[in-house]
Amino acid sequence: MSFDDDGEFDSPVHRQRLPSLHALRCFEAAAREESFRRAADALNLTHGAVSRAVRLIEDDLGVILFDRRNRRVYLTREGRRLAEAVSGGFSLIESACRELRMHGGRATLTLACEPTLLMRWLIPQFPAFQKAHPDLDVHLVAASGPVLGNGIDMAIRRNDISWGKEIAAVCLFDEQVGPVCRHDLVQEFFLPTDGLLRLRRSATLLHTSTRGDAWKTWGSLAGQKLGSHKARTFEHFYYSLQAAVAGLGVAIGPWKLVQADIESGLLEAPAGFLEDGSAYYLLSSPSGIENRTRAIVTEWLTTIAQPRAP
Repeated sequence: MSFDDDGEFDSPVHRQRLPSLHALRCFEAAAREESFRRAADALNLTHGAVSRAVRLIEDDLGVILFDRRNRRVYLTREGRRLAEAVSGGFSLIESACRELRMHGGRATLTLACEPTLLMRWLIPQFPAFQKAHPDLDVHLVAASGPVLGNGIDMAIRRNDISWGKEIAAVCLFDEQVGPVCRHDLVQEFFLPTDGLLRLRRSATLLHTSTRGDAWKTWGSLAGQKLGSHKARTFEHFYYSLQAAVAGLGVAIGPWKLVQADIESGLLEAPAGFLEDGSAYYLLSSPSGIENRTRAIVTEWLTTIAQPRAP
């Protein structure tokens, strides 16, 4: 243990020995995901923000933490050493906070959800839950990646990932998707053909890199060929949906993400919605938060998940 000249442990000189907490969180997510893009999704940040944060740590420590190959990143020996320390440190902090909350008589349940689903579906309905259950402390976090861990008690996940038998899983809703655009641009983007609405070739398709096969999947379900259309690709789903609101083209809209915009008249789904074969599940660990809180959260989520696309 070393001290500065004044003998003060908690001094600016000592604190400067650690990288910023934000940068360490970005590094930990990138190390866990082995991808800056997936780390950005988990933290609701941009790919560039995560990359810059990691670079700051590398510059500060004078070592290379990741071996960057194409779109994947791999921890170097130095990176693995730091990742183990950071992950262990965060786990200790989370454990201490959980114990303190329990001793204070208020246990917190941490519910993780994919960023766009959290922003466009879960958060707008959360005030009603808080009003109905003021005694419960539920913390919402935007996260993807691993099913549970890092202090997460429950998670809403699409079933394109696997989870172990020890995880309790409750199906919330089947995914329903369809093309959406601004209501005043329907005739510009769609053409009635044989009683069906088909995309005009002049329509621009708005893609998202987080679900790159969304248009292909819908085209196969709807029996429409999409190869000759112009395209724009955005990093996250909510960017592509916002681009549709701005009139830049047509996006694939999962019903839960566009329900409010359609009901308000901001967007329209002229071709309706189709089930794409996937579903969202509520996952929980057998250990952690007490059963009463979990049961209440489960009942609330299954209730608000019920309305299906018209």
